[in-house]
Amino acid sequence: MTCFRLLWWKKKSRSQIVQQDLDIPLHGNVKIYSSKELKRATRNFCSGNKLGQGSFGCVYLGKLKNGQKVAIKVLSSESKQGTREFLNELSVISSITHHNLVKLHGCCVDGGQKMLVYNYLENNSLARTLFGNAHSSIRFDWSTRAKICIGVADGLTYLHEEIRPHIVHRDIKASNILLDKDLSPKISDFGLAKLFPGNMTHISTRVAGTL
Repeated sequence: MTCFRLLWWKKKSRSQIVQQDLDIPLHGNVKIYSSKELKRATRNFCSGNKLGQGSFGCVYLGKLKNGQKVAIKVLSSESKQGTREFLNELSVISSITHHNLVKLHGCCVDGGQKMLVYNYLENNSLARTLFGNAHSSIRFDWSTRAKICIGVADGLTYLHEEIRPHIVHRDIKASNILLDKDLSPKISDFGLAKLFPGNMTHISTRVAGTL
């Protein structure tokens, strides 16, 4: 009986700590999901839903209960931050809004696993087209190329110069530039470098669509 009561107390205390951490405000209607919800959305993170692997973790296509498609990044275990530190960083990231930056849709800190949920972008990454992936039929004319270059420059300028505190991306590359249905560029993975050791800022990607 004593052992049971002790275990129950520990479980209750851990739950209370997580609840206190989740009181940290997130901006822009960022939703906090349970791991159960995201497992269901990705069919238990099946390989068929895997979009790619980026600098900070694997990315999966998910479909939420309301039918919305999202990209779910399962962060690498290299991230050593606690829940409160993690949510503090997300509080900053979630407040950033720019038409050339990927918007954070939600997050999960359930069961020790950290995940980020982003809006899904239909045309995946710039890398998919530039490197001749056989599954891509996109062809860029010169005006589209110029639009992408200018959009990326605008997004980086906003991060590096216009917001406070400044955010240095540290890992800008073709796989971190995503394209929406109109081929407008959206920079991803900004603000995540602080969550990981310095040597984690460059890891090769296998598949396009990395967030």
